[in-house]
Amino acid sequence: MRTEDFNYDLPEELIAQHPEKERDNSRLLVVDREHDKTYHKHFYDILDYLNEGDTIVLNDSKVLHARLFGKKEETGAKIEVFVLKLLSDNDFEVLIRPSKRVKIGTKVIIDDNLSLIVKEKFEEGLAKVNFTCKSGDVFDYIEKVGQVPLPPYIKEKLTDQNRYQTVYAKDLGSTAAPTAGLHFTNELLKKIKDKNVNIAYVTLHVGLGTFKPVSSEDIEEHKMHTESFTVGEDAVNKINNSKENGKKVVAVGTTCVRTLESVYKKYGKIIPCAMDTDIFIYPGFKFNVVDSLITNFHLPKSTLLMLISAFYEREKILKVYEEAINERYRFFSFGDAMLLL
Repeated sequence: MRTEDFNYDLPEELIAQHPEKERDNSRLLVVDREHDKTYHKHFYDILDYLNEGDTIVLNDSKVLHARLFGKKEETGAKIEVFVLKLLSDNDFEVLIRPSKRVKIGTKVIIDDNLSLIVKEKFEEGLAKVNFTCKSGDVFDYIEKVGQVPLPPYIKEKLTDQNRYQTVYAKDLGSTAAPTAGLHFTNELLKKIKDKNVNIAYVTLHVGLGTFKPVSSEDIEEHKMHTESFTVGEDAVNKINNSKENGKKVVAVGTTCVRTLESVYKKYGKIIPCAMDTDIFIYPGFKFNVVDSLITNFHLPKSTLLMLISAFYEREKILKVYEEAINERYRFFSFGDAMLLL
C-alpha cells in the first residue's frame, strides 16, 4: 500500500491555530461505521454516545517543556534541541536541528546553568546527549526553561500553555500532547462518571513515533520509533469488565489505541504491564480491544491517518475527511474531533 494513498488536499485556513475558548465546544463529527452515516455535533454531545458499563480510556501523559535553544560552544551557531526521552542518568534522546552543525563531542550551551555534549548521532537528526546542570536536577531544569513543543503548523503564539495539556495530564514525559483528550473538561468527565461510564487511565509518552513523517513510498517499509507506556491494574479491571459484559471500550486518541492493542498483541489479553511499543497500525490490522475511537483530524500521509483508516476503511475515511473540509471543520492539534462508533 502506497503512502500517497493516504494523501488529501487541505486548505491552509482550516489548520487550527488556537484552541476553542471552551474545550468541549469543539465540533464533533460522529461516524456510524455500521451504517456509513455521519452526524455533525459538538464535543459535549459525546455523552449521548456513551452508555452505562462502557469504559472510556484516556492517556494521562503530560507534555514536557521539551524545546530548548542553545549555541555551539565553538562557533556560537544556533542549535535547537528537542528532548524526546530520558535514557539513563542525564543521558537523553533528542532531536537536533540543524543536525549537520553538530558531531559527536560537540558541546551545546543552553544557558549559564545547562549544557550538553553529543555522545552519539543517529539518522534523521536523532542523537544521544548528556546534559550537565550546574545547579539543580537536569529534568526539573529542562522543564523550567524549555518551551512547550507546539507542532510546526501552529504559527500563532499560545498565550495559555495549559491549553496544550489535557485537564487530567499527570505523568510528565510526552513531547506532544495526546490531542484527542484536549476537548475534555473536568465538568464533562464528571458527567461521564455520573452516567456510570468507567474512566480508565493509561500512560503512553508521546514521542517521535507518533508524529514522524512517513518517507517511504510503501507504507510497510516505514519503521515506527519506540514509545513507552504503562497500563495499571485499575484500567485493566475496567476494560476487561466492559469486554466481558458486552460493553464498549472507547479509546480517546490513537495513543490509547496503540497502547491497548500493543498489550493484546503481546499477551493475547489486557494485563497490567509497562513496556515499549513500535506498533504500526495500518489497513489490514485486526482490532481486538478498541470498539470506538475519539480522535482529531490528522495530517495527510501520516501514520495516524493510516491507523484510523484501519479502524474504518481508507476510502471511507477520506470521504469523511472531504465532508469535514466542506463543512469547514478545524484540523490537527487544536482542531475539532471525530467519533468513530
